[in-house]
Amino acid sequence: MTMDSTVLSTPGAGDSVSYPLDPLSGAEIETAARIITESEYGTPTLKFVMIQLAEPDKTPELTFAGAEVSRQAFVTMYDGAAKMIYEAVVDVVAGTIDAWKAVPGRFPSYLVEHMTGVEEKVRQDPRWQEAMRKRGVTDFSLAMIDPWPAGYYGQQDHYDNSPLICRPLTFMRAAPSEHGYARPVEGLIVTFDLDAMEVVDIEDHGVVPLPPKAGNYDPRFMFDPDNRPAFTHFRDGVKPIEITQPDGPSFTVDGWNVQWQKWSLRIGFNPREGLTIHEVTYTDRGETRPILYRGSLSEMVVPYGDSSPTHWNKNVFDMGEVGMGFSANPLTLGCDCLGEIHYFDGTVNDSSGNAVTIPNAICMHEEDYGISWKHTDFRTEEVEVRRSRRLVISMICTVGNYEYGFFWYFYNDASIEVEVKLSGVLTTGSIPEGELPRWGKMVAPGIYGPNHQHFFNFRLDMSIDGPGNSVYEVDSVPEPDPALNPHKNAWITQDTLVASEAEGARDWNWSTGRYWKVANPSKVNELGAPTAYKLTPKEVVPVMVQEGSYIYDRARFVQHNLWVTKYDPAEMFAAGDYMYQSADVQGLPEFIADDAPLEDTDVVLWYTVGAHHVVRPEDWPVMPCAYAGFHLKPVGFFDGNPALDLPPSPPAACHSAHHAGLPVAERARES
Repeated sequence: MTMDSTVLSTPGAGDSVSYPLDPLSGAEIETAARIITESEYGTPTLKFVMIQLAEPDKTPELTFAGAEVSRQAFVTMYDGAAKMIYEAVVDVVAGTIDAWKAVPGRFPSYLVEHMTGVEEKVRQDPRWQEAMRKRGVTDFSLAMIDPWPAGYYGQQDHYDNSPLICRPLTFMRAAPSEHGYARPVEGLIVTFDLDAMEVVDIEDHGVVPLPPKAGNYDPRFMFDPDNRPAFTHFRDGVKPIEITQPDGPSFTVDGWNVQWQKWSLRIGFNPREGLTIHEVTYTDRGETRPILYRGSLSEMVVPYGDSSPTHWNKNVFDMGEVGMGFSANPLTLGCDCLGEIHYFDGTVNDSSGNAVTIPNAICMHEEDYGISWKHTDFRTEEVEVRRSRRLVISMICTVGNYEYGFFWYFYNDASIEVEVKLSGVLTTGSIPEGELPRWGKMVAPGIYGPNHQHFFNFRLDMSIDGPGNSVYEVDSVPEPDPALNPHKNAWITQDTLVASEAEGARDWNWSTGRYWKVANPSKVNELGAPTAYKLTPKEVVPVMVQEGSYIYDRARFVQHNLWVTKYDPAEMFAAGDYMYQSADVQGLPEFIADDAPLEDTDVVLWYTVGAHHVVRPEDWPVMPCAYAGFHLKPVGFFDGNPALDLPPSPPAACHSAHHAGLPVAERARES
């Protein structure tokens, strides 16, 4: 792994902040917490859930260049004694609390200590210990206890003065550091009170033998003959690939602002969303043109399709119930990125209001991406070819067993791609010998992976050449007039305006090659058409969540591929602000209820990406990356190919061993 030697310019605790959209520094996080703690609102039982930037209101120019730096923190808190969430806006410069609000009847996402404090308490519970002895386990120190969010069992989870709960699941290691997910303890469910930090109840649905075979991926275990390894040594013939940029990377970084070729953007980070992208513009013939005001993951959910007691209620909102920023990896433990890399630290808070730095939470680098465009004139044998390059901005999060990589790609043809990479370890179930799972697939003897899906909703606050945009659904259909289609080969495209929020929930149609276009009716290209970008799916999966299930109402955003709303700064999360331990319909269905007009206004796209997972033995013991995402591409935004001005690659970059001795003309033709 190669890393540049530039000192990180990301502000940290105590550093000055130069732009209104910069994430809160560590000093600002702790200042906000101190102001609240020392105020009349502070109590001994008040805990800080999330402390993040209260982003300033949009300006007409869609930028804060030259604006006064105003710094406010948006703080969510939970008082377990009062069973109450509080929200506050704190001016960290003036030292004032500018707003305070109680949010009754809701539950917060996890506090930091919940992820680490539950395990030891469960191990000490005599009811849990007795259930483990029934399964032949006496060394409780080898138990892995994952504090799964509660999901929703019914009204017993949400009544007046309900405790905040989780439902931990148990797995067994055979030795310290060994792969515990290979031995799930089936049928054992704990209900745990996170307010009192104690076990409330134990459900034991019967003993299922622990799977007999290890599932390790750590070389310390894989090469142990007693561990029945899948292979005995690393494969041969893998020669190094080195990515070098002798003159350094093509991007420049100033704080959180990034300039790369004709792109300009700002990077953000907060505990809930993790990586955010702001003020994306592209310079075209000297004009700086806005494209995307703000882009972020707005929510995700993982519904499981298994009716057995241990699995039916696994429906975690990993962002809203845990927090992607809290879950971000420090990208220093392996080759997560390759090349000349610039890292950004992420700063979050603990429940006492202390700042916690995640080193290298965001990775940025350039990648070669094959051919951008090429043509060979076969008559003259003249060849013109340009290589594509993309700027990669990424974050990888670990939420229990799964890893999620979130990648934003900016290409030199002015397109944008968002990709989710899914890896890590399956959540598993045990099954008696000789049986086959009905709602999953076997991955190893005695162990199966339940059927499940992953859905990620991305919030895209569009600004195509400015804030006044309209959204069209574009379908390709056979020529409808028979007189104009005598050869039965003609087809046309039809644009359907999404006129209001009542029409804003849209679904993809494979048979028409559907995509969605965001256009600016006030600006036209040289052909007289409104400038626009289009959103195109990469892969669309069917939704298996069924009406009548609790998760159907809790995650309504998965029911449509695209939602379109009018911009409202209070509407940030597709499933609502607080979905933990609640079955209420929140989020996007509420956002569109007022049926706001959408033509020539400030629009927000909410696009849902899905991953459909029927597991394979090849997904075990650790899963190769699966990919999901979408593209944003210019469609009439430019008057021609925006990558036409790319310079040719130098010959040295295109050499190969087999033609090193060929004449220059022949080498050019082969390259």
